Amino acid sequence: MQKSMNSDTSVETLNSTRQGTGAVQMRIKNANSHHDRLSQSKSMILTDAGKVIEPISRHRRNHSQHALKDVIPPLEQLMVEKEGYLQKAKIADGGKKLRKNWSTSWIVLSSRKLEFYKESKQQALSNTKTGHKPESVDLCGAHIEWAKEKSSRKNVFQITTVSGNEFLLQSDIDFIILDWFHAIKNAIDRLPKDPSGSSRNLELFKIQRSSSTELLSHYDNDIKEQKPEHRKSLMFRLHHSASDTSDKNRVKSRLKKFITRRPSLKTLQEKGLIKDQIFGSHLHTVCERENSTVPRFVKQCIEAVEKRGLDVDGIYRVSGNLATIQKLRFIVNQEEKLNLDDSQWEDIHVVTGALKMFFRELPEPLFPYSFFERFVEAIKKQDYNTRIETIKTLVQKLPPPNRDTMKILFGHLTKIVAKASKNLMSTQSLGIVFGPTLLRAEDEMGNMAIHMVYQNQIAELMLTEYNKIFGSEED
Repeated sequence: MQKSMNSDTSVETLNSTRQGTGAVQMRIKNANSHHDRLSQSKSMILTDAGKVIEPISRHRRNHSQHALKDVIPPLEQLMVEKEGYLQKAKIADGGKKLRKNWSTSWIVLSSRKLEFYKESKQQALSNTKTGHKPESVDLCGAHIEWAKEKSSRKNVFQITTVSGNEFLLQSDIDFIILDWFHAIKNAIDRLPKDPSGSSRNLELFKIQRSSSTELLSHYDNDIKEQKPEHRKSLMFRLHHSASDTSDKNRVKSRLKKFITRRPSLKTLQEKGLIKDQIFGSHLHTVCERENSTVPRFVKQCIEAVEKRGLDVDGIYRVSGNLATIQKLRFIVNQEEKLNLDDSQWEDIHVVTGALKMFFRELPEPLFPYSFFERFVEAIKKQDYNTRIETIKTLVQKLPPPNRDTMKILFGHLTKIVAKASKNLMSTQSLGIVFGPTLLRAEDEMGNMAIHMVYQNQIAELMLTEYNKIFGSEED
């Protein structure tokens, strides 16, 4: 009887506790003791917020998941440093070259990555919530550089990631593209240079953990059903599979490191593994190899243009077919016999495009870096005659390959200007085309817009006053 009274009292007390705290009502059957009843009711008590208090798991894997969630902040918490519209083109994916297609993208720069959205910021965020993730670029270990030779557009720079992805970004407004270049470069400089740092280790840990979790869930039922004598061999297979996954990840990591450490073309040329070529070689190197002061390819292109291109509308301004230009470039680099009168080079814009590419790919421009500031100071002089005399003196001080090639090229361009009524190419037009190609600063991250103005003016003056600047020199 005493036990019955105690049982009734405890049930009443439990019911009152449930009503006071909002507990879920349940019936307790076959409770062996007062302690058992209280422990069962306690596990179902709700908090004031209406949430069930979950029991603390003591499983090691659950602890590692909670710890990982606490240590790693979500990507959304990364600070946005800059955002806005730019023209974007992806030209390589994992080292594989892609067709260049320009598109307008809303670009968001955070502390360690770039994100490309197709719409404006508000639309992009709403699409992200519905499962449309933006294209993301990890800046850790990335490389950024100006890339005039990659596009006919102005103000283009390239970002190359450690995974082999390459992007071109462009804007027609000078100060905007400069601001973006500096912002991305500063973000890259703040990140560790070794791409196998903490982020990659974290990614590797996630892969290993998910792989081992899948293996455990896959074999868990089999282990329980197997007889004791078979469990040992099954566990061996489990550990062996997890080891294989780890080995694959390790090999993948080593391959990525090998790719990022590949020697550059310059290094291979210095070691003699790759023969010197026409495109991309120093001007004096090409001239020494040909025993002349003007490259043979430059002379051939000029002769072809003067033979059948002086009257062509937009000569040197209109771009030729890039694939055909690259084919011509390959033939010249292989030192094959070149005949520009061949029918495959009938489009004169291919010839002019190849000539411009030759000058653009010179490691040091036709106007040497050491002369750049002196030419800029000369064009700034107020007196016109003093300006001409100063530039003439500078031209005479240039190395013979630079001076002679410059004389032949500008002499050829004066013949283009003489036919301006037919080809519509004035001195201003040719100055815009050739100024930045022939004359540029070694460090172009400064006043790029101001330099561009001076580059064009110098080229225009040398065309206008060609006879005064080059007339007294010996042929």
